[in-house]
Amino acid sequence: MEENRSNFRAFAMLGLVMLFWAGNSITGRAVRDDIPPFTLAFGRWLIAVAALLPFALGPLRREWRAVVAGWRWIVVLGVLGVVCFNGFIYKGLHYTTAANALLLQAAIPAVVTVLDRVLFGGRPGKLHVLGVAVSTLGVVAIVFKGDPAALMSLSFGRGDALVFCAVAAWSFYTVLLRKRPPVPPAVFLLLTFTLGALAMAPLSMMEAASGQAVRWSPHALAAFAYVGLFPSAVAYFIYNRATADLGAARAGQAITLMPLFGALLSALLLGERLMPYHFAGMALILAGIVFSALALRRIKTG
Repeated sequence: MEENRSNFRAFAMLGLVMLFWAGNSITGRAVRDDIPPFTLAFGRWLIAVAALLPFALGPLRREWRAVVAGWRWIVVLGVLGVVCFNGFIYKGLHYTTAANALLLQAAIPAVVTVLDRVLFGGRPGKLHVLGVAVSTLGVVAIVFKGDPAALMSLSFGRGDALVFCAVAAWSFYTVLLRKRPPVPPAVFLLLTFTLGALAMAPLSMMEAASGQAVRWSPHALAAFAYVGLFPSAVAYFIYNRATADLGAARAGQAITLMPLFGALLSALLLGERLMPYHFAGMALILAGIVFSALALRRIKTG
């Protein structure tokens, strides 16, 4: 019973993570004309580092030997999950629509499942595979507004290729999190976020040198504050913990919640109407996640 409660909490917290990340995508798209993409990413990780520093500095000093022993995996995970994923997403959103970006990110659960099978011999049950398929169908329903004919007009370009690179990077990050060295979570995040800030700094300077400047305003400041705190320090901490509790494949499936939350946030913040296809997609996404939760319960009780 206690294990079931723990799994439910993990899935619920993943829902909160996806809410924050849906807000991150909306923010990145909303400020695309005010903040250059790599400058937004640099500011995001710099703020996240500043927020974590008071909590991580002491443990970092005490666990320095463990950090040195596991530095290779810290670098690999930082490059994949912080540098590559976010850099590609922010850049891709300058050249493609939010709908295309969400559709491509819906492939993450399937990619994670395949990578987990290839790299670590993971064997997803039929119920979990069904859950991934049903959730992905729900994403398609939302992205294409319930119109199958919209598939015929689907086109991909430079921005979509960048988003797909982000999908690959995040899928590897999720699967390889099991290799994370035994250091405190705050220390791991501080180091990977620092790596992200260092990688984005020269790219941000290149943007500034080319004349791409931040148009400072309360709107821009709020965007920096939001992406630096909630989709970063808070969301990564929860996602990493949930991945350890549930496994890579099931944690990765939570990404299908992003278009659902994106639609809800658009209705709440932008006054956009929720249509019947939103509710149909919502039902499919939640049904898929329930199937995966049931599959996890069957594995642990079987």
